[in-house]
Amino acid sequence: MIRTARPAEAEAIAELHLRARSTYYPDGLPEDGFDWVARWREAVERPDGHVLCAVRDARPVGIASFRTPEEGPGELVKLFQFHVDPDHWRAGIGTALHTACVERWQADGRRSAVLDVHVDNARAQAFYARQGWVPDPENPPAAGDHHLYLRYAVRSGE
Repeated sequence: MIRTARPAEAEAIAELHLRARSTYYPDGLPEDGFDWVARWREAVERPDGHVLCAVRDARPVGIASFRTPEEGPGELVKLFQFHVDPDHWRAGIGTALHTACVERWQADGRRSAVLDVHVDNARAQAFYARQGWVPDPENPPAAGDHHLYLRYAVRSGE
């Protein structure tokens, strides 16, 4: 089941987020100093944000966090976080979660979405390519940057 995340799930979401992120850092997950539980609670409670979660056995196994600007239809959607618990990879959760995001963007009248992905996260890059994401022509890779910027065209009635 995919639904809107609840503030009470912030701790479980933060744990999932950190497990997923740790898979693509070759030297281990860097200490960033963030209180990820508080950050996820804020993301869930933001009036301009959306956090969808895929749930199995009453626990989040996939999460997607995005914001849509208030300026009106056609504006970009910014996908901030998209993670599937590594214990649940290759089970269709990511594809179902992505589909739910796209359906929400379509319902909101959005035409495109952007995200950045870590250069060492080959698995995510391949996933996004399969979903139709392409390099963002407005944000080409910069020397030394550890992110790749991708864009997705949201088609009406997709």
